[in-house]
Amino acid sequence: MALKLIYFKMRSLAEAPQMLMHYAGIRYDYEMSWDFFKKDWENVKPTLPFKQLPLLVVDDAHQIPQSIAILGYIQQLAGLNHPNPVTAAKMHSILLSAHDLFLPLNPILNFAVGEDFSTKKASLLPALTKKIENIEHALASTNSPFFVDNKPRACDFLAYHHLDLSRTLYQNIFLKFPRITELLKAIESIDSVRNYLETRPKLIDIGVSPKLIINGTAHPTGTKNTANFI
Repeated sequence: MALKLIYFKMRSLAEAPQMLMHYAGIRYDYEMSWDFFKKDWENVKPTLPFKQLPLLVVDDAHQIPQSIAILGYIQQLAGLNHPNPVTAAKMHSILLSAHDLFLPLNPILNFAVGEDFSTKKASLLPALTKKIENIEHALASTNSPFFVDNKPRACDFLAYHHLDLSRTLYQNIFLKFPRITELLKAIESIDSVRNYLETRPKLIDIGVSPKLIINGTAHPTGTKNTANFI
């Protein structure tokens, strides 16, 4: 089976699927939108089912849109679906709750600059803290470092992504959240996942001029191909 994950230059919705695939040992290729479609994003967008990325392409024949659906597909491939339907439903509820952190957290880190960045960062904190409290509460109901048992699943990796961005934006935000701190450490202790986290493109100049370091070169975050302009 050949898998291709299609996305942009940003640290956002393609992170959890990649962590999950690295954890499960599932091989895949990551391609920028313009490399896969051979067109600029504005010309590709109208042709896609939901006019957005990421997109998982299976065997060059099937396209799976929407990040939550992509995570569900990968989780099934990895054999990580839970056999108990009640537990599986609870896992999905955690997945959706983690996804609630997406806006406006991800756009702030990837795109906001200057005064706009400072204003959005300050206004986000109260609402973000409440959502983080909910995640801490969900973790507190388990006896493992993860949400369900001793195996990390899609919900754990998606939560990790958004929580990782949260601590990047607010350095000491988890001082009063020991279970979240435990989750972050548990994810980072997995060799294959840690290797991915250490080698993925680094997000720099947050709030000033966000860029990803790709193959040693800094590229502005966004949906445009800048390879020929660096």
